Amino acid sequence: MKIFLDTAHLPTITQWLATGLIDGVTTNPTHLSKEGGDSTQLVKALCAQLGTGDVSIEITEHTPEKVYAQAQAIAALAPNVVVKIPCHKEYYGIIKQLVLEGISINITLVFSLMQGLMMCKLGVKYISPFVGRLDDIDVDGISVLHQLRNMIDQYHFNTQILAASLRDIRHLHAAIEAGADVATVPSAILEKAVTHPLTISGMVQFNADWDKLGIKQFP
Repeated sequence: MKIFLDTAHLPTITQWLATGLIDGVTTNPTHLSKEGGDSTQLVKALCAQLGTGDVSIEITEHTPEKVYAQAQAIAALAPNVVVKIPCHKEYYGIIKQLVLEGISINITLVFSLMQGLMMCKLGVKYISPFVGRLDDIDVDGISVLHQLRNMIDQYHFNTQILAASLRDIRHLHAAIEAGADVATVPSAILEKAVTHPLTISGMVQFNADWDKLGIKQFP
């Protein structure tokens, strides 16, 4: 399973890249607006920092014609850019054209099995089901991950499931169990995921026991 960091904050990305755990980054207009400054230069810096790791950059235009042109421009920023486009019927035609042009696409705001199927048929690289937002309207978001996994495996599509809107550790665990190809998580959730109180208490106990020996150097 790949882990993407859901942020546009370069220092945070740099810190996590050093652990070797991060395979990519997902951004959106909200993330970029929080960072301020020149968003184009920031995106280029993010892509350079990730190396070969995928960086999802979302379109901000609305009409299909403008979305198409902007998607091409975004894709040209770096070889590891994945253009993020909402799963909206008006965009289906341009999504197919962009895929034919060899542009990597991440379809965001996916909420149903049928939306996932349509995007798989168009040949996109990723679909991003929003688990937390489904839970917000009393729909089991994790069950949608299972449905998508079964559908992709049954029909042998190449599209990958990028589990998004993961709100807590429970969501992350469930996404892993559902067989998502990628989980994108905020740094705060990732920090909790790599920490366990029993590991900390166990280290304290081992250190205390070792200190009882009074050995200054080992080996």
